[in-house]
Order: sequence, then structure tokens, then C-alpha cells
Amino acid sequence: MFFTYLRRELAGRRRQTAIIAIGMALAIALVIIVNSVAAGVKSAQASVLESVYGVGTDITVSQTPTPPADGEQGDRGRFQFGAGDGTTSDDGTTSVSQSRLSAGFGSTTFAATALHTVTGIDNVAAASGTLALTNTTFNGEMPQFAQDGGDQTDSAPTDQGAAPPQGGPDGAGGSAFDVDSFTVLGLDPTADAIGPLSAVTLADGRTLAPDDAGKDVAVLDADYATSAEIAVGDTIDVGGTDFEVVGTVTSNSADAASASNVYIPLDVAQTLSGEDGNISTIYVQAASSTDIAQVQADIEKALPDATVSTQEDLASSVSGSLGTASDLVANLGLWLSVAVLIAAFLIAILFTISGVTRRTREFGTLKAIGWSNPRIVGQVAGESLVQGLIGGALGVVIGVLGITIINIIAPTLSGSASTGGLAAAGTGGAGGGPGGAAAGGGRSFGGPMAAAAQATTDIALNAPLTLSVIAIAVGLAVLGGLLAGAFGGWRAARLRPAEALRSVG
Repeated sequence: MFFTYLRRELAGRRRQTAIIAIGMALAIALVIIVNSVAAGVKSAQASVLESVYGVGTDITVSQTPTPPADGEQGDRGRFQFGAGDGTTSDDGTTSVSQSRLSAGFGSTTFAATALHTVTGIDNVAAASGTLALTNTTFNGEMPQFAQDGGDQTDSAPTDQGAAPPQGGPDGAGGSAFDVDSFTVLGLDPTADAIGPLSAVTLADGRTLAPDDAGKDVAVLDADYATSAEIAVGDTIDVGGTDFEVVGTVTSNSADAASASNVYIPLDVAQTLSGEDGNISTIYVQAASSTDIAQVQADIEKALPDATVSTQEDLASSVSGSLGTASDLVANLGLWLSVAVLIAAFLIAILFTISGVTRRTREFGTLKAIGWSNPRIVGQVAGESLVQGLIGGALGVVIGVLGITIINIIAPTLSGSASTGGLAAAGTGGAGGGPGGAAAGGGRSFGGPMAAAAQATTDIALNAPLTLSVIAIAVGLAVLGGLLAGAFGGWRAARLRPAEALRSVG
């Protein structure tokens, strides 16, 4: 009886059924597409972050940079030369060269003992520490300055590579210099294979091996090696020490640079930079994805001064069209889905109540022949539930079609994330005077010569369709049908048989 009556009512009210089903279908389809695109954007963000932070990295631990105290300048980026430094030519010009390796501007190192603290936390599967540095090389020519108290002339810098002016007998003249800088990452060759070097593919030679600890060997980013005209077997000056290049690597992500220009053993990096016993970042892998929140909380408790970030937190650093797409999905897409879903539910409820009102005589007759209120409510709810399921099925079809179209088009998103390293290349100029006085009557040059290194990746958006998304869609369709049925049934249950029979249906 129930199904016979249900089939007859739905067939007799095709227009109402179609309107409710179509409204529900559009809402369900939008929810499916937004959820799938959001999952695709999240996957794309993970790909960008992997090129920077490493495959398998769930959590990163770093130290928040602290500004220097008032009057404290420090010597980062400052080159100091003694009066006897350099080589003097016949025309009185002195050629000086110096290479230094140090933690970059805006970065802070901390004790490597924090790594042991992290590895002792429950559900930490692996952890490794790295030291991010910047190698800066200064090459310059300075003219002979007067020693008899004559005037010293400072001239404005000129373009890099310009020929240095010749010093005159009165001490007037100019100087020319250039500064080349590249990023260096010190890592432990014996540590677990997580972090930036795990997000690369070997291009030539070999990677760092466990027995490379303490050795002057280096692995270069392939793009940097090409631009610097350095091949496997050549040497590269890092911090005034010649390193043998044993291999080159490329990022696992297409069109993306790896996290650093040069990779060297951690202990060697610490010694050359004067950062003995210090690191700048710890990369952590949790035992499972469900343990990430617990591991993060425990690290924050054990290291209260550290900045502990998950990949989800780091995703906010992704910029470019990928970041724009993420914001669009998270804000406009979400609220648009909610608004359309609410509208669909309201349409279903209003049409159901309207239908119940038009069926007043019918329900009065059913009550008169013995139908109870629960049976009438169940009948109305059943009709609304079927209408919702029809809309849900249609919405799934439309949603799958929309996702298929998106995946066929495969729009390309560009994303970049800061590696936290510092780089400045090819900065130089010619000037007539020193940057400042140094001890021993020498000259000192300094200044913030840095720019945030970034890895840029072009990724084709792929919107996955999962069973969980289908389950959400079906659940929403059922919910919409039940809500409409509940309101419609409540309206039908309030009808009194005598009043219903007197009304004109």
C-alpha cells in the first residue's frame, strides 16, 4: 500500500518532483565539484611543498628570528680587510678577495640537541636536522689612497663589471667590486632520508653517502651547476674551502628548483660557518597521518621557543595562481556551496508544504478511514525522501561530469614557496670609498645582500573523485529529503479530519 500510494503520488506530481530534484541535483553537484577541486588544490600544494621541504616531511621545527638589540649590528654580510690584505699592482690598485659562509639574514640557528629531544617524542618515525647558510664571495679592486692626509674621495657605485678608475697622486679615484652569493644546505649524510634532499632526483654522479661526513664534498642543484658552469669532478669554493662536486640533482617537481644551490655534510657546514653544534631546521616524519597533531603538540611543549609547523600550516606560504585557487576554493567555493545547498533545502521544504496544503481533502479522507498521524507523516516523508534521492543521483551524475571536464582541461596552476634560504647573486658596483673602517686600518663592506630563494612549480590541477565525496552527496540528498518530509508531515499531521473534509482540495 505504501509503495503503491508513493508511486502514484510521485507520478501525479511530476512538476513538483522535477523542481525539487533539479534544485537538489545542482546543489549536490556543486558540493561534489568544490570538494574534489579542494582536494586537488591541496594535493598540488603538497607537491610544491615537497619540492622545498622534502618528501615524507610532516612537521618542520625552526627558531623564530630575533631582532638585534639596539646598537648591535653584527657582522653578517660585512667583509673586513686588513691594511696588508690583497695584492697590489704596479698602478697602486689593490685586489682583494674573500669568501664567507654564514647563516642568512633573517634566520636563526639553535642547538642541535633539540634534534635529540624531537626524536625522543612518541610516534616520531624519523627526524633530521639541517643548517641553511649563504655563501658570499667578495672580489674587488681598490685604488691607492693618499697617505699624506690628502682628501679621500667617495664616488657613487657604478654597474658591475665597470673598469676601476685609476687612482691619482692626490689619492682621488674609485674602486670596483662584485659580490656573488649562493645558498648552501648542510645536512647529515647518515640521517634518515627525509628533508629537502629526499625531494630530488639524481641527475649525475652520486648523492652524499654516510661516509662523506667530515669530507669536503658537495652535491649541486643541476640548474645552478649549469649556470655556474660547474660539472661533476670540478671544485667549488664554499667558505674559502674547495669542495669536490660529486653529483648534481634536480627537483622531483617539474619546473621547480631544489631547496638549495649546494648541499654539503652538516658537520663541515657547522665548522666553516662557525655554527658548531647548531642547526636551523628539523624535519620530522610522524608514524602516521593521525599522529601529526599529537607530535606537533608534544614538540611545542618540549621546545616552547621553537616554531613548529605542519605541512598544512606551511601551505599558507604557497603563492602564485595556486595560492589564489586555494583561497577561492576555501572562501568563495565553500560559501557558495553552502548557500546553494540551503536554497535547495528551502525549495524542497516549501514545495512539500505547498503540496501538502493542496492535498488537504486527501489527507482528511485518509484520516477519516483510519490513517494515523505517524502513517501520514511517514507517507509524506517517504515521498520527499525519494525526491531527494532522485536529486542526489542526478547531482552525482552532473558532479562526475563536471569533474571529468576539469580533469580533461587540466588547468595549470603555478605555485611557489619560500625555502627560507637567502640568495643574492651578481651584486656589485664601483665606488670611490670604503663602506666603513675596520680594525687595523683596513676597509669594511657590508649590507643586506639577500633575497628569499623560491621554488616555483607548474602543476596541472587534477580533481580526484573519492567514495567519501559520493557518500557526502548521498547523505546531503537524504538530509534534504528528510527535512522537507519532516516539515511537510508536520503540516499534514496538524490537519483535522472534519476541517479537511469541508475544505476544497
